[in-house]
Amino acid sequence: MYESDAYNFLNATLLVRNNGILCMPEAGTQLTRQNQELTIFHDVAKALTSSLDLDSILQTIMEKMAEYFRPDTWSLLMVDEAREELYFAIAVGDKAEALKNVRLKVGEGIAGWVAKHGEARVVPDVGSDPFFASRVDDATKWETRSVICVPLRSKLRVLGVIQLVNVDMERFKEPELFFLQSLCDYAAIAIENARWVEKIQELTITDDCTGLYNARHLYKTLETEVYRSSRFGYEFSVLFIDLDHFKSVNDTHGHLIGSKLLAEIGYLVKAQLRLIDFAFRYGGDEFVVLLPQTSKDQALVVAKRLRDGLRASCFCREEGLNLNVRASIGLATFPHDARTAHDVIRQADGMMYVVKNSSRDNIGIAQRGMLKE
Repeated sequence: MYESDAYNFLNATLLVRNNGILCMPEAGTQLTRQNQELTIFHDVAKALTSSLDLDSILQTIMEKMAEYFRPDTWSLLMVDEAREELYFAIAVGDKAEALKNVRLKVGEGIAGWVAKHGEARVVPDVGSDPFFASRVDDATKWETRSVICVPLRSKLRVLGVIQLVNVDMERFKEPELFFLQSLCDYAAIAIENARWVEKIQELTITDDCTGLYNARHLYKTLETEVYRSSRFGYEFSVLFIDLDHFKSVNDTHGHLIGSKLLAEIGYLVKAQLRLIDFAFRYGGDEFVVLLPQTSKDQALVVAKRLRDGLRASCFCREEGLNLNVRASIGLATFPHDARTAHDVIRQADGMMYVVKNSSRDNIGIAQRGMLKE
């Protein structure tokens, strides 16, 4: 989307609105409105072409809408497709705080109806509208008199709804609705662009086979954690995991089964961690787990849980197999065992090899040696 597109789109909009003719008695008013619209399109187009930050783009669009239409309050509701609900992504007004935890079912209320049907609704008097959901007013202690809801459409689905509350309906006619829908189209473009960028970024840091982060992302994350832990005096721990005798799985059952096994083990590893922890596929049959704000003893509890989880699990059952896989695990903690990202990995990797070269299926702990069972 380029700024010239905004100007072309605006010119087309003005032609549709006026049939190419300015009515003389209202020419001055129309020119003023058109100049204001041109300025808004310019600012929105500039925001779209100068930033990939979705929040700042949407904030610009919503502020321009508020400046032009002057509602008492306005909001952007986004569709949560997994839960089939609408939530308030942006809300402006003295009751905005009360809307943070409010959700509407798709189809509920005027905004929910717009999200479900993908059509704009202009309701001058909500009291006479059967779809009006009064529970939002009950939660915010707000008095809604009129509502304008316009969908943010992308191809065949609705991404969200922009809602303007208590607009001066005397000034809101068909041309204003057309202009509002045009701004909503820009907002939909911004949301779609941001989602594609996010998806591309995820692909660059994610391992295709396991769905875990890849080795490239490991060192970037570790550098960040070293800086954060150094600044605030935190510890963090790293587990280096190498599957025992994994080559024999590939040799016996083939690489497709080997890949399926890695994916299932990746899922098992991730399931044992907290939301603040990170799991990476380091390469081949090696995994790394980063445990922020975790001491050596706390990390040892996690390592034992992973070891015991592997011992108790059978993999590739859907393929008619019951594979049991064990692992050699190395553990190191920052800053006691190492003070840089590469060194803490090197220490954990070294302890993994201590286990690998002896009993396997055990845990090696930096500065403590092999775990005695």
